[in-house]
Amino acid sequence: MKSFLILLLAFSTVVADDLPKTLMTTRGKLLVSEDFTPPLAPVTGKPVGFASGFSGWRYNAGPAGGKSGQWKLADGCFIGMESPEAHHPATASLGFQFTNAIIQCEVRLNDVPDEGRKYRSLFVKATDVKDYVISLSVGPGGLFLTPYDADRINPATRQREKGPAGRVSTPVKLNEWHTVVLEILGDEVVGTLDGKSTTLSNKLIGTAKHSIMLGASTESSFRHLRVWEALPNKDWDTTKPTIPTNTKP
Repeated sequence: MKSFLILLLAFSTVVADDLPKTLMTTRGKLLVSEDFTPPLAPVTGKPVGFASGFSGWRYNAGPAGGKSGQWKLADGCFIGMESPEAHHPATASLGFQFTNAIIQCEVRLNDVPDEGRKYRSLFVKATDVKDYVISLSVGPGGLFLTPYDADRINPATRQREKGPAGRVSTPVKLNEWHTVVLEILGDEVVGTLDGKSTTLSNKLIGTAKHSIMLGASTESSFRHLRVWEALPNKDWDTTKPTIPTNTKP
């Protein structure tokens, strides 16, 4: 029995050491573990407002059309496909309430014909009851970390305007897996792509979040989605000044 416990402890240590490094936070309790094998957790509750009142997954599994796009599950991947005619990203939301969290996922820009679609990108967004709060997006040129502004509303769409983005400039090849980590703690956020990071702060980030949204322009795949409770990192005050808000290779 003692030998078994020693082996179990050693295995747990290896698994923890294999996790991507976090900068602003440390991982607490594991809150979500989704490997995209059927079936996904069904929606429960009645959606209220922009993205609240429900738990589970909301996404279009039927034929792509209009602005809905299409999602399918295949070999442990959640694949989002933009409707070629609509030029609107496919979006899927996980109803999940949180304030501070570490969101981690492996992502891939799929090498498929663009069919005239302008952008090849994917995103992970956090939303509150009204609108988007923060967006981590990945394209062929790297990562963008974009905040939204609670005080600036687009009169045409009635949605929040985007604020100045942080950027990690690094080539992202098609059909290759990359790891993204989004750390949210209070009014600060850190976005990391394959170990390269950028950070910013905005008062809206600290609001209560009600869902995690995944999105795909042209076509993208997601796998191994994990969400942890975010706890403070005692070294953040020292680390923060070393992380630029616009990084290049």
